[in-house]
Amino acid sequence: MKSYYRIILISYFITLSVVTKNTFAQTGWEVCSQGKTNNQNYSPNYSMITPHNPFNVVHYKLYFDLYNNFLTPFPRSFNASEVVTFRVDTALSSIHLDAVNTSLTIDSVGLSAISFTHTNNNINIQLDNMYQPDDTVSVKIFYRHLNVSDQAFYVGNGFVFTTNAPEGARKWFPCVDHPSDKATFELIAKFPSTVKFGSNGRLADSVQIADTIYHHWISRDPIATYLMTLSGKVNYNLDILYWQNPFSPGDSIPVRFYWNTGENISNLNNIKTQIMPMMTHYSNLFGEYPFEKNGFATLNNLFPWGGMEDQSLIHLCPNCWDEALVAHEFGHQWFGDLISPATWSDVWLNEGFATYCEALWLEYTNGYSAYKQEINIHAQNYFGGNPGWPIYNPSWSVVTPGINTLYNFAITYVKGSCVLHMLRYVVGDSLFFEILHSYASDPIYKYDIVNTSILNDKVNSVTGEDYDWFFDQWVYSPNHPVYQNTYSFSGSNMDWDVALTINQTQQNTVFFEMPVEIKIKFFDLTDTTFIAMNDTNNRLFSFHFNKQPTELVFDPNNEIVLKISNTVLVSANEDENIPSEFILEQNYPNPFNPNTIIRYQLPETGFVTLKVFDVLGNEVAALVNEEKTAGSYEIEFNSHSDESQNLPAGRQGLSSGIYFYQLKVENKFIETKKLVLMK
Repeated sequence: MKSYYRIILISYFITLSVVTKNTFAQTGWEVCSQGKTNNQNYSPNYSMITPHNPFNVVHYKLYFDLYNNFLTPFPRSFNASEVVTFRVDTALSSIHLDAVNTSLTIDSVGLSAISFTHTNNNINIQLDNMYQPDDTVSVKIFYRHLNVSDQAFYVGNGFVFTTNAPEGARKWFPCVDHPSDKATFELIAKFPSTVKFGSNGRLADSVQIADTIYHHWISRDPIATYLMTLSGKVNYNLDILYWQNPFSPGDSIPVRFYWNTGENISNLNNIKTQIMPMMTHYSNLFGEYPFEKNGFATLNNLFPWGGMEDQSLIHLCPNCWDEALVAHEFGHQWFGDLISPATWSDVWLNEGFATYCEALWLEYTNGYSAYKQEINIHAQNYFGGNPGWPIYNPSWSVVTPGINTLYNFAITYVKGSCVLHMLRYVVGDSLFFEILHSYASDPIYKYDIVNTSILNDKVNSVTGEDYDWFFDQWVYSPNHPVYQNTYSFSGSNMDWDVALTINQTQQNTVFFEMPVEIKIKFFDLTDTTFIAMNDTNNRLFSFHFNKQPTELVFDPNNEIVLKISNTVLVSANEDENIPSEFILEQNYPNPFNPNTIIRYQLPETGFVTLKVFDVLGNEVAALVNEEKTAGSYEIEFNSHSDESQNLPAGRQGLSSGIYFYQLKVENKFIETKKLVLMK
């Protein structure tokens, strides 16, 4: 069979040439996100084929002549052909594929294809028959990649590689370029004998004739198009190690390391050492490592990302043998590769989970305190960059957003990771890790696609409880809770009461229902911790003790990592008088002449301005401009007084008409109401 294969392979290319960390200095999510969001030249936003196509691609087989791309002057053009095999879902006589016009020129089609048009980054292929549901059809496409820089197919100084996320595959081969349409992948490539080369799946055959090598890579497992890849380099270094699979004794999986001369060998050797226990640990957590091989390849400075989780061949920036980055990208082999997002609305299932994998790896290597410190760093970065949108955005399933939005570090990466930590806190370790394992290894979804609702359902199924409320607030709603809590102690001797009011004051989002740990410290230096379910706002919790309490600590272990919190001790009666929310009342009387009263309430301390404007928006009075503590206030506005009024020279008091008064408390609250002066 091998000899027969060599004859076919050589014959094809003749035809083709005629036709045309230890201590992590920088986290993995930082490197990954910064690389993606710094790629300002990338702009997806193509007209996207609907994910509900009347057909489903089952296999791509590509034939590439890349020989000249590795040689000076390093052209970006190459000749190729492709066989696309698909299964029909709804009767059809034509199909559409994504193919960017500025990158690809289609020369001809064959097999079941009889003609085509190529416009607007789309190939419309006419078939030789009306095909019925469950028919399997193959079309062949002969095409050329143009000598252009397109941020998908990269060539330079002996390097050739591809990177696709989120919609770049259509720039180097015609395809259904959507994460929901996964297919197996096969690549036959021709290149100089001085090149080391890699792709998805296993190397089925390698043939050298004179100065030319022919590789045949086959992926047994379906791949989303944004994860299909190839990479090679003149004088690349290649080391191959083997992971002994503890789940299948006697079975070993190759781990290929492609690296550049001059890189930090100490860091590379650390990754070679750590990848074996990492594969075992992740397999224990998420299910057995799912692919035929594992691989890593450092690229050159043309590579736009920090790392890219291409299925079974992870690409890294040059000299980026960093343990945190590897822990992140390797986590993607389950979260993103094995189970891929149904739409780009579900991208957090990739990046949030991979970011959380970094923390899990730190927990494995350095203990829970290192894990929790990493989660706290994730939370700090969320607060430092929160753009105010939710993790899940349904519009992204229709129109793919720009890179800076899709891969926003504060939301897609670190908020996603923090939400997973809080889910772990809510359901407990045992159920949480059962959820992770069941979600990643469910045979219904393995090698297929998932969406956020599937994860939600999995949580409900494993726990036997309804956690829709958790997803509604943390995934489908923006921002985070802001707590302004008060507590009081009352009693004497061995009879003491503690009253705690948990109050949320956030704007532009929902109420966040959460179990909250409460720690009470006592005069005798002992303490107790219990959980209060904060399921309604401004809720009063009462506790009784037989010894004197001295302090109450809200969420002492900072398990609700995405929150702003202030908890203060008040007298037993004072707690009842603190407002639960910002309120600006209607002035009274209204209409008025010349005086009216304006009342407002503050649930927390803040810098307050209360101003009056005319109908043109001109400020005519500044009634309050100072910091105020929590409480209820009223102020009298006199339309005849010159005090605090900004009136034109020579004008005494305000004239009859409509005016507006506005209360603003920093960036927490703003409201405007109308008042009428009638003389």
